[in-house]
Amino acid sequence: MKTARNDAHQMGEEGELRMAQWGKTLFFLCCLCLLCSRSMAADFIFPSVQLGVEKSGDPGDVSVLLQTVFLLTVLTLAPSILVLMTSFTRLVIVFAFLRQALGTQQTPSNQIIAGLSLFLTIFIMMPVGEKINTTALQPYLNEEISQKVAMDNALKPIRKFMFKQTREKDLALFVSLSEKLKPANREEISLFALIPAFVISELKTAFIIGFVLFVPFLIIDMVVASVLLSMGMMMLPPVMISMPFKLMLFVLVDGWNLIISSLVKSFTSG
Repeated sequence: MKTARNDAHQMGEEGELRMAQWGKTLFFLCCLCLLCSRSMAADFIFPSVQLGVEKSGDPGDVSVLLQTVFLLTVLTLAPSILVLMTSFTRLVIVFAFLRQALGTQQTPSNQIIAGLSLFLTIFIMMPVGEKINTTALQPYLNEEISQKVAMDNALKPIRKFMFKQTREKDLALFVSLSEKLKPANREEISLFALIPAFVISELKTAFIIGFVLFVPFLIIDMVVASVLLSMGMMMLPPVMISMPFKLMLFVLVDGWNLIISSLVKSFTSG
């Protein structure tokens, strides 16, 4: 019986190996057939369509294919641009710290925090967007400037905003880490050094604001915990008692108005 089981087990392993080899072979053949039939299918199905980039007499002209690739690239990088080059990072981190300080767990929810941060980001970045539209987008659509000039004009307001919120110490760190010649002015600093410097500056600012938010609520937690301990109610969670007091304090001082106005002013006057 043991011999029969061993033989059956070996036959099963050999069958799995053969199936795996056949699967790899079939996959390779399918890929090869697709590669070989790609040009034939294009000529057969779309005989009048020429794949590739057409030759242009004007160097400023860009083919439709390249414009599509550029648009898809921008759409792919849009979340990263939104998070790393705008005020979104500071806003969403401060709101997350506020929720933890209040002790309300998942209230407000992540969707509400992200949505509020998104619309506040649009509100804060609106002057930058208007400058981009005036100096880059509209002249490019009217064929008054080339694509390269439009890109340079679009980056200038964004770079100005990021420089305004970036600490010199953080900027000097990434300039030194790049192991390039020291730039003579801000225009010579590349985005590859400016973006991470801006991000860590925003993280530091958000953590400082979060610490300031935690202090009054932490005092309430300590007072409630001391009162419960003095009354001998050691089994009662202090968070359960302190949360209504923290909510009452936050509502009485109109906390949302104060926090959002302070955050917006920190960007407009920073």
